[in-house]
Amino acid sequence: MKILVCISNVPDTTTKIRFAEGNKAIDTTGIQWVINPWDELSLTRALELRDDPSNGIKSVTVAHVGKADSEPTIRKALAIGADDAVRVNAGSSDAYFVALQLAEVIRKEQFDIIMCGIESSDFNGSAVGGMIAESLGTGSVSAVSGLTISNNQPVMTREIDGGREVVAMTTPLVAIVQKGIAKEPRIAAMRGIMMARSKQIRVYEPVPVEPLTEVQVFEKPAPRAACRFIDPDNPAQLIDLLQNEAKVI
Repeated sequence: MKILVCISNVPDTTTKIRFAEGNKAIDTTGIQWVINPWDELSLTRALELRDDPSNGIKSVTVAHVGKADSEPTIRKALAIGADDAVRVNAGSSDAYFVALQLAEVIRKEQFDIIMCGIESSDFNGSAVGGMIAESLGTGSVSAVSGLTISNNQPVMTREIDGGREVVAMTTPLVAIVQKGIAKEPRIAAMRGIMMARSKQIRVYEPVPVEPLTEVQVFEKPAPRAACRFIDPDNPAQLIDLLQNEAKVI
């Protein structure tokens, strides 16, 4: 079996976001780019499965939709242990565009298990995995927190209200992964970093896809108001503030 892990190139969570082009784009100056945390955990679990010969995983590939300046992040995934990589040479304009580009890669290269993080830490859309499955016409499982191989069949544990559900499916399938799929992201060793320099990144040109959304404007959230302390012996004041100022009751 072959596993494909879809990865996003996102700003480090400590980055201070600034806007450009009249607040219609993110100013990328000085941003430290990293693998999306959910995707990084997906990659870690995929490598754990590959490293156990009994699972029958032949290779782990990573795929990303982005311009050439995203290749350092792809190389990080290769250094962690991915066997090879695919980059679709296009900016990631919206979730629909990204999903259809990745689906086209999957059609060309025929993967058995496609793993996607449940969301990206920049736009938090939670849409790409489901769109990939719909485009391919394959089954998908969301909120996956565990993935094993039993008798050459993927078995997934997913979180549901009040408990967990175990699902076994035939391949190909899309697993939409959340935290819990792996304990900690795998860290690249020096040997992996050196080997990543020679690993292959296949570059595909994008297929024609018309994005469904466009950014009108970015706005930062309003700053939080100063914390107010209420005398514990004066509950009437608290109720008044909740009713008339916060308007939550």
